[in-house]
Amino acid sequence: MTQAQSAASQGYVLGPAEGEHLVHFRDVGNIFIKVGPTTGSDSLALGTQQVTVGAGIPIHRHLLMDEAFYVLEGSGIFTLNDTRHPFEKGGTIFIPRNAWHGFANPDHELLLLWIMAPAGLDGFFRDTCNPPGVPPKQLTREQVNEIASKYATEYR
Repeated sequence: MTQAQSAASQGYVLGPAEGEHLVHFRDVGNIFIKVGPTTGSDSLALGTQQVTVGAGIPIHRHLLMDEAFYVLEGSGIFTLNDTRHPFEKGGTIFIPRNAWHGFANPDHELLLLWIMAPAGLDGFFRDTCNPPGVPPKQLTREQVNEIASKYATEYR
């Protein structure tokens, strides 16, 4: 049994700044992966993502995973299958697999709690983002799409 499997079978508790810390390649927002395959859970992944003012999250969909967000901080517009929905702190967003979705946050920084089942988003973040202090990866749109397809995700 690996250390991650042992940790998951016993459970664990993480503080706000604990977990695998990455910096987003596009907007330099902080990502903390709290639960996922590397900590022993193949059935779900969970973490937080900071989205800097105006950066948003481009329209995309996950072919095999359901996703949910809880808005810890900020507000903006969420697009789900071409319908725009305002959201604010304390809001919950559920996205079933195959649904096109994305965020716009022109006026406020966002802090989102994300949950994905089964896991997958965590791998995409690992392949596109870097630990703090490491220069961001310079990825073309084609490279991002190629990495996304590895995790059953596609962008419009």
